[in-house]
Amino acid sequence: MSIPESFYREAIDLNRYSNRIARRIVTNYNDIILDLTFKLATIDEVTSPATVARIRSMLLQMKESLEGWSVENTAYVADQLQSLSLFQSDFVRNELQKALPVGAANVNSVQISGDFARSIVYTDPTEINVLTLPTLESQVRRTFNLTAAKGSAITLPNGEVVEKAFRGIAASQAEFISREIRVGITEGESIPQIAKRLRGRLQFGKNQEMTAKAQALAGGTGIRLANNQVRTIVRTSVNQVQNMASQAVYMANQDVTKKYEYVAILDARTTALCGSLDGKHFEYGKGPMPPQHFNCRSSTVPVIDDEDLRRRFPDTRPSEVGRVPQDVSYPNWLKDNPDMQTKALGNKKKFFNYLINTKKESPRNALRKIISEDGTELSLRELIEKYPKVG
Repeated sequence: MSIPESFYREAIDLNRYSNRIARRIVTNYNDIILDLTFKLATIDEVTSPATVARIRSMLLQMKESLEGWSVENTAYVADQLQSLSLFQSDFVRNELQKALPVGAANVNSVQISGDFARSIVYTDPTEINVLTLPTLESQVRRTFNLTAAKGSAITLPNGEVVEKAFRGIAASQAEFISREIRVGITEGESIPQIAKRLRGRLQFGKNQEMTAKAQALAGGTGIRLANNQVRTIVRTSVNQVQNMASQAVYMANQDVTKKYEYVAILDARTTALCGSLDGKHFEYGKGPMPPQHFNCRSSTVPVIDDEDLRRRFPDTRPSEVGRVPQDVSYPNWLKDNPDMQTKALGNKKKFFNYLINTKKESPRNALRKIISEDGTELSLRELIEKYPKVG
């Protein structure tokens, strides 16, 4: 049995895709806070009712801008996840097709509703009649299509949906920043000092050239928490759609793959739960699916029975190019395949080998370190170009 290496490589690239989505959202948020802080910095002292009224007006404008940010970027995430679901289902189908011998039957595709991702992002399951709401597992087992009903059964690990999470960030940050300004004034801080503390080292305009992670690290008290929350929500949502779409295609093609493997090796910090599942095989519809927690990078990959394919197609030979044997972990396989290192890691290839050969890191820890620190980005168009369709 073996697993196409492309499934591991694509999971790494989807982390870069989530970086791209997150950067746009945190940049939009940070622009609002930076605009506020630079306006505040023009106020030397709170010496008159007119100055107090001016600050209140600024805070009201910030609150309204954050509400608009929430609405706009919730819609943006829904659009991105819908496009991702289409890409992911095509990717899995194409890779399964490559695993079959030439001349074998075509791999089955999956129909995806136009409202699938929108339901994930907007539909709160707690507001739906629980007697009519299907469980995620039962829906996956009953049909291979991805419908709005399936999307409505998916939430973030804390039970919220993206729309509610973004709305919560906007409201809590508006209140937090207003409180920080009030407390700062009471404790004798100048308005410019408060503004600097809120924005940190970020500069308006320059932040747009920085990764989402870099902006969070440079941001002050009014920026850092919200940025990290956005990055977490985006990464978790991308993981949900990736695995849901993949599982649907796997299950529609159980003549090619009868089991999947739970893969936790790409997690920067593997939880006890994901660690206990890593490398285990499950029948479709009978095992756990990522994400198990916020920031989960675990994925599922199809296990392909090469011997079964040889028996069923005796006059042909299944492709073995880019296949990871069942008894070899992906990091170890990657270490022994330099050409694939370039495809998977790009300019991080040298660092990967440096960590292994010089720092004596295990291939597993070296790969995790690279992924956790990888701020590079890929757009959906770049993903499509990287994984072209068969034929």
